[in-house]
Amino acid sequence: MRKTALITGASSGFGLLTSLTLARRGWRVLATMRDLGRRETLETAARGAGVLERIELHALDVTNAGQIATMADLVAKRGEPLYALVNNAGFAMPGFAEDITDAELHEQFDTNFFGTVAVTRALLPQMRRQGFGHVVMVSSISGRLGFPGVSSYAASKFALEGWTETLRYEMKPLGVQVVLVEPGSFATDIWTRNAKLTAGLQDPTSANASRVPAWRSRIEQGAKDRANPQFVADVIARALETPHPKLRYVVGNDARMALRLRRILPAGIFEKIIVKMSGVG
Repeated sequence: MRKTALITGASSGFGLLTSLTLARRGWRVLATMRDLGRRETLETAARGAGVLERIELHALDVTNAGQIATMADLVAKRGEPLYALVNNAGFAMPGFAEDITDAELHEQFDTNFFGTVAVTRALLPQMRRQGFGHVVMVSSISGRLGFPGVSSYAASKFALEGWTETLRYEMKPLGVQVVLVEPGSFATDIWTRNAKLTAGLQDPTSANASRVPAWRSRIEQGAKDRANPQFVADVIARALETPHPKLRYVVGNDARMALRLRRILPAGIFEKIIVKMSGVG
């Protein structure tokens, strides 16, 4: 029987590439996205790769409880196992921590944390009944390290990391494998088209307004050197096809280097490096 995976946030970035990668490897993919109007890029790529017949497209807004319930019901009624859930849906909300409003912080968490938790909880009963399955959370190196200008995003990923690690311990005895994938900086649109700038970041009267140009410049410079996101899709695929995967998969030279430096350098020196690299100092 062909293995089936459900992927959230499949209209672009890691979600789109993971959908294609799994389909090429023979999986049946339930590719979900908040707006089916953005399906064309995935459909075109899948058609070009000759795997369109292996990909089903479904609408799923991870902040919509009704759509989550409908999706879980659809999966249950298929009459076949769900081998994998890839929680990829998410977005970034850049802005300085002191400028973030409560509403903006809630919006960030609603998708990146609460939405991911809700989808996972809705589909875990299926995996419990089966006695097997893999759940992959697409986290970030920002779930292990804080960086200037991304406090809301980092906070949501830190929360996801803690919840996921606990879930892994709880589900492992039941045969369900839970994994965190932690990419560094890759060439996706999470910090461009898909980013939602905070009001404070665009406010010329903000106390941080004078710091924004240098911070933006560093972000734009870093964008030129971002790695191929296919590496992340390949890691996700390997984790799904590994019977007993690791808890964490750090992906990207920059992510591995940052963790290594924090481990070996005195805290004060490491902090100075982060401040200087970000352009906020």
